Amino acid sequence: MATLKEITVLVSASGAPGTAALLEGLRANGERTVRLVGTDMSERSIGRHLCDAFHLVPAGSDPGFADAILEVVEREGVDCVLPQSSFDLEGLAAHRDRFPVPVLVSSPDTIHRSNDKAETYALLQRLGIAGPDFRRVNGAREVEAAARELGYPDRPVCFKPVFSSGSRGFRVLDPTVDRAHQLLNERPGSVAMRLEEAVELLPEEGGPDLLVMELATGAERTIDGIADGERVVLGHPKAREAMRAGLAMYFVTLEDEALMETADRLVAELAIEHFFNIQLVGEHVIEINPRISTIVYQEDLNLAYLGVKRALGEISDEELVALRSRVRPGRTALRYFDQVEWDA
Repeated sequence: MATLKEITVLVSASGAPGTAALLEGLRANGERTVRLVGTDMSERSIGRHLCDAFHLVPAGSDPGFADAILEVVEREGVDCVLPQSSFDLEGLAAHRDRFPVPVLVSSPDTIHRSNDKAETYALLQRLGIAGPDFRRVNGAREVEAAARELGYPDRPVCFKPVFSSGSRGFRVLDPTVDRAHQLLNERPGSVAMRLEEAVELLPEEGGPDLLVMELATGAERTIDGIADGERVVLGHPKAREAMRAGLAMYFVTLEDEALMETADRLVAELAIEHFFNIQLVGEHVIEINPRISTIVYQEDLNLAYLGVKRALGEISDEELVALRSRVRPGRTALRYFDQVEWDA
């Protein structure tokens, strides 16, 4: 196979937990040298040490974020931009047409609808796809009323900000929580608390939009893939297990046509382009993320690199569809913590 010309990929939020595996996957593509430029708002980003070049940029929510990324693109001769964080998506989506290179992000409307969890759950109801029952509320008074409407204290419920990423702000409201056990035996940051504790910390009225939801239970699964705005062109479901510090640490690729059909419907409804990640707990869809997430790599199926090739126009959607048969159910990934050392 002829070696293709070197390309430069900008990976934003290069301090994210999945950065090391993503960078390694892009490099180990078997076709060409990939030069990696990391950006992050923190000097302590692992991207500073693992990428070929690194630049500090503002937070994704900062009005100057897109301009800062554009400057890095031009300075480093970047061929495409691969955002990792949900916080980077809106800032890039609104300006993607200004970039001289592909930015692997969906339209501003798609990003807004996906990031607004209340809109996501309303969409699931309209499509007849299982999602948690929910109430969109503000302030302690409405949180308490919504929790009781959803069955508290007879059953646990949960809440989180309408706009959030990952498990940030997520809390389980459980009347059986043993606070003494939490104090003495659990690490700081436990996600379970009693309703009374939550309402004490919230303003009586106002404050950020919150979702109070029924607590979905069961096995966790995700669907990861590449979409063209109308369908999934390549992807697969996987089991998501062994949570540590809010992160899944163990994944197993699954074969499940029903889950792929669900992904197709959501991709089409939201017009998701490029990478996506859909999370389920039990039978309930709880997250739709129009960005790359943790990937299970195969030596003959490198989703991260294939998504970059597609954005560069080097592989067609139909060619990606033809690769679906390569997905190997049972392929397993185990995440672990690592570290780097350097002299100040």
